[in-house]
Amino acid sequence: MYFYSIKRKRLSHYYQKMLKETILILDQEPKLLQNMKFFLEDKKYITIAVNNIDRAIKNFEEFEISALITEYWVNDSCTVDYILDLKKKFPGLYVMMLTQMDVSDQEYKKIINAGVNDLFLKPFSIERIFLHLQKGLRLQKLFLQKKSKKRELN
Repeated sequence: MYFYSIKRKRLSHYYQKMLKETILILDQEPKLLQNMKFFLEDKKYITIAVNNIDRAIKNFEEFEISALITEYWVNDSCTVDYILDLKKKFPGLYVMMLTQMDVSDQEYKKIINAGVNDLFLKPFSIERIFLHLQKGLRLQKLFLQKKSKKRELN
């Protein structure tokens, strides 16, 4: 089960100005997917909510994703290796991880070294998630602007 929002390519110029970045949410819990999707869409983000890694990978091919909010374990798979690959392809991608598991110091180090920007334990405050998401997207924009200026200079 997954929910689609709007393909960025098909948005009219007017709607592109109104809507913000595209956020991909990857989690197995349908209620969490739906709640986060509605909350972020209310804040004018384009959201794509999926419950499996294969669908998430396809979405990165089809859409311009600005941020990933993912569960630590999805469909009996750890998402850390998947995040490592994504960060190689999209170095400016903001990644937030959610988990209900107790994470050891060794696992925490592995998560952070994979490129996860923020890690939250469930249950969490949606407002805190939103604040970190906004901050992460601002930093991502700065990163992409720097990268673009660097290319212009070369």
